[in-house]
Amino acid sequence: MIRIININTFYGHIQALKNVSLHVADQEIVVLIGANGAGKTTLLKTILGLLPEKTGSILFRGKKIASWQPSKIVAHGISLVPEGRQIFGTLSVMDNLLLGAYQRIMRADTEFQEDLHEIFNLFPALKDRKNQLAGTLSGGEQQMLAIGRALMAAPQLLLLDEPSMGLSPLMVKEIFNKIEKLREKGTTILLVEQNAKMALSIADRGYVLETGKIVLQGSREELLENKEIQRAYLGKTRDL
Repeated sequence: MIRIININTFYGHIQALKNVSLHVADQEIVVLIGANGAGKTTLLKTILGLLPEKTGSILFRGKKIASWQPSKIVAHGISLVPEGRQIFGTLSVMDNLLLGAYQRIMRADTEFQEDLHEIFNLFPALKDRKNQLAGTLSGGEQQMLAIGRALMAAPQLLLLDEPSMGLSPLMVKEIFNKIEKLREKGTTILLVEQNAKMALSIADRGYVLETGKIVLQGSREELLENKEIQRAYLGKTRDL
């Protein structure tokens, strides 16, 4: 579905990504793990066109999108659930969801109503609170809203940035269950997550990013069994 080839991204004179290449196939969950500052969020923003200072190629369903504006990228099927959720707290849950469908509404795509129904089925709490101000929701409900808002754009590829951040273990488990259900319904997912154990438990494959470079890649099983991954990200020590 998406192929990233030798991407280099810059913040002014600072190079944040260095020859990063990866791919995500249809209906895969691919996880990107790494420490703070490794470049994970930068990569997602680069894919969505939010960071224009870059070189390399990004192919989405065979089309070169690296030079596209974010609005065009979203319209063609990529949505981002940003780190920290970034919902509109002074608007209602319903208004947040409708903003996610803004481009579809503007081109008179009435099918967004069906997607709204599907989102309420996936996240019943949002239906119960559809008229409530988004800023009054719990952290877990806000994460559900952020995912629902992104889904209202009808993405083929969903970019998820740290969906477990700040949530209780019980809510983390629920959010990850919902992510698995999204894949079952046909959504392809690129997941950035510091909870490596949880992320790898639902992923098909993964990449490890360190200081802007891909240093390791493999299947879920390969990464879970890798001693360096266990030591650095899964809280396990080397065998003595």
